[in-house]
Amino acid sequence: MAINYLKQASKTPETETGTARAVVQEMLENIELHGEAAVRDYARVLDKWTGDIVMSEAQIEAAIRDVPADIRRDIDFAARQVHDFALAQRDSLREFSVTLPSGVRAGQRVIPVDAVGCYAPAGRYAHIASAYMGVATAKAAGVGHIVACSSPFRGGAMHPYVLYAFKSAGADTIMTLGGVQAIASMAYGLFTGKAADVVVGPGNKFVAEAKRSLFGRVGIDVFAGPSEVAVIADDSADPAIVASDLVGQAEHGHESPAWLFTTSESLAREVMALVPRLIEDLPPIARDAAGAAWRDYGEVIVCDTREEVAQVSDRYASEHLEVQARDLDWWLENLSCYGSLFLGEEATVAFGDKCSGPNHVLPTKGAARYSGGLSVHKFMKTLTWQRMDREAVRQVAQVTARISRLEGMEAHARTADDRLAKYFAHEQFELGQAVTV
Repeated sequence: MAINYLKQASKTPETETGTARAVVQEMLENIELHGEAAVRDYARVLDKWTGDIVMSEAQIEAAIRDVPADIRRDIDFAARQVHDFALAQRDSLREFSVTLPSGVRAGQRVIPVDAVGCYAPAGRYAHIASAYMGVATAKAAGVGHIVACSSPFRGGAMHPYVLYAFKSAGADTIMTLGGVQAIASMAYGLFTGKAADVVVGPGNKFVAEAKRSLFGRVGIDVFAGPSEVAVIADDSADPAIVASDLVGQAEHGHESPAWLFTTSESLAREVMALVPRLIEDLPPIARDAAGAAWRDYGEVIVCDTREEVAQVSDRYASEHLEVQARDLDWWLENLSCYGSLFLGEEATVAFGDKCSGPNHVLPTKGAARYSGGLSVHKFMKTLTWQRMDREAVRQVAQVTARISRLEGMEAHARTADDRLAKYFAHEQFELGQAVTV
């Protein structure tokens, strides 16, 4: 087995994760103690925002009035794609009931959570796709109330395109709030009186840390880190397309890894020659981000066989994984650790980021080893129920009593004893002996 690093990262996705924890913890404690007043203070200091937090329907309509018709059409299309894919996911869940050999009747119900908070960041540009990814998926799940938050844009109101995306996707309440204060407000139910059961959406390291800190009190989508891309390529791939796709994701930010796993050293070297040229040709902000990401986090690995490539890829468990190689069905069958898989040259990550249908909120930093990304399932509860007649109690109660006593749980055992005594008063049962310590 031969695995050769032609380019190895000087940093890892974990390098910058510790810096936000103390700041976020202090903010969450302050918001929990002082509520909406603390949130308004953070909005004023951090985002220079002193306007209304909760937007009225009139304010929303006024703000989106000038969104051009062609942009509305694109956002509506993308939101429908995400919504319809999420509906298909929901249809894959089913309620059922079954009668077990003991006579116990048991079943499963599938029920949406009551309230969800969906966050979309506001950075240098409008994060339109993030707005509909969360809201449209929650809507497809049948969530009762969806609260959507995004920051003021460049010191002013929320970006009208983000606002339109929230509305198009079906948000019930829209708040002009960003960062930690937005995540906390949705989790605590500030301004709305509807505490979220689940909070989702991408953001910077402070947003990610706020979600991590609040996990348990609320559900979250993923423990998010910087966006990642890996491309698997063999000698049939087009080096120019491979290089373009690596750069296309590296522009997400300075800490966004871009990895190439290949069986072709000649392709690898051609891609490595192309990437810096493509980065240099970007606008200044994107050039700065992609340049730092490729310099510090980019990697190129050459393997002897496709089996080795698959092993390397599963070890990295990348957020986005493209396969530009022969025999796509083989790769679909043999790859198991990724956030979302893009098979063939035609399926670039950017399509998934914006409008192809599957959600773009995906696991990073190796979490794809054990978790998928945001889906309708994140907003659904699979609840079990059981019912039994007295004949079923005969067997279940005896086993329950004996196991409970072996575990030292006498009160548990007696709930079974009492039913046997009531339903089968003239019968004798072996109910076990309490363990002694």
